[in-house]
Amino acid sequence: MTNVIVRRDETFEKALRRFNKSCEKAGILADIKKHQHFEKPSERRKRRLAAARRKSRRREE
Repeated sequence: MTNVIVRRDETFEKALRRFNKSCEKAGILADIKKHQHFEKPSERRKRRLAAARRKSRRREE
């Protein structure tokens, strides 16, 4: 559970920005997007292989 304590004299926008950043670090949004619809095992395998290819290309550069 992600929570943010609003500091004294802190604007709502700043607190919201900190909350969004902490959610992003915790991987909450990625998890929600991943579970929005069922993914077949073959689709999951394809996605993971594509991610591995992208990662290996970045390492080569």
